[in-house]
Amino acid sequence: MILVTGAAGFIGFHMSKRLLDEGHQVLGIDNLNEYYDASLKRDRLAILEAQAGFEFREMDFGDNKALSDLCTEASCPKIIHLGAQAGVRYSLESPHVYAHSNLVGFLNILEVARHHKVEHLIYASSSSVYGANIKQPFSETDPVDHQISLYAATKRSNELMAHAYSHLFQIPTTGLRFFTVYGPWGRPDMAFFIFAKAILSGVSIKVFNNGDMKRDFTYVGDVVEGIMRVLDLPPPASSKGHSSPSESPARFQLFNIGSHHPVSVMVMIRLLETALGKKAKLEFLPMQPGDVQETYADMSRFRELTGFSPTTSLEEGIELFVEWYVEYYGKN
Repeated sequence: MILVTGAAGFIGFHMSKRLLDEGHQVLGIDNLNEYYDASLKRDRLAILEAQAGFEFREMDFGDNKALSDLCTEASCPKIIHLGAQAGVRYSLESPHVYAHSNLVGFLNILEVARHHKVEHLIYASSSSVYGANIKQPFSETDPVDHQISLYAATKRSNELMAHAYSHLFQIPTTGLRFFTVYGPWGRPDMAFFIFAKAILSGVSIKVFNNGDMKRDFTYVGDVVEGIMRVLDLPPPASSKGHSSPSESPARFQLFNIGSHHPVSVMVMIRLLETALGKKAKLEFLPMQPGDVQETYADMSRFRELTGFSPTTSLEEGIELFVEWYVEYYGKN
């Protein structure tokens, strides 16, 4: 059985479904919090619960006793930790929520992995950890010392915590730095959701940094495929030294998962307009605190290990997102 945290969340839902489709048994946990409309989470969950091999527990992994008791009860040799408090902007408003979920909660996951001899812990990091870096594309070998949001700082902290546990307790850990993941069943606080809703309702889209922004948009199906590729590839003990932030003698590894193709936010808006059949109203604004101008993933290390790079074009991904969005929410 594979433990998936955040199973009712965006990526966690897609990950759980893929595992179930391939015949794995999945133990999913999620606290179904109100960060966004919980009915969307419950609708995702209903799809998973209709499949054989899925078991769900409503639980906060920030509750150490509850998580420990669950993992004592159920044998889960592999953990895919996708639960977290997401969002750069919300971290400016509610920092303690991030400390509870992303720091305390991650520590609890590491402790479970330690005491239950987990074979492989895969966890979600973020492209946000590249912070104030200006060298492009972002590589796992780059220093990542200058965080510009609390959310990013918690994700970088997760990487450091994972390394400590890999070093001390020989826990195989793989951190995946996701780059702007989008697709069907996404979160309502994400740009694709916000922009689609605004276009259909005739409300202006707020375009920050006057539209001068690029993102390495990555389709959720490609992210799930990437996780599947590393699921059975736990990092071995290495003879390498500490020549970069991603290399260590410990059973620890870090990888980017991005499309390796940054696209202007304005191009993304135009593609949404085409897919929705309606023009957007635009309101140009300055850069927001905690935001970065461009993200761009170097995928060479991940491709070397797994032979995989994301293949879904932004045009194709947006069509799939819009098809789902209109079916789920309607055009009005």
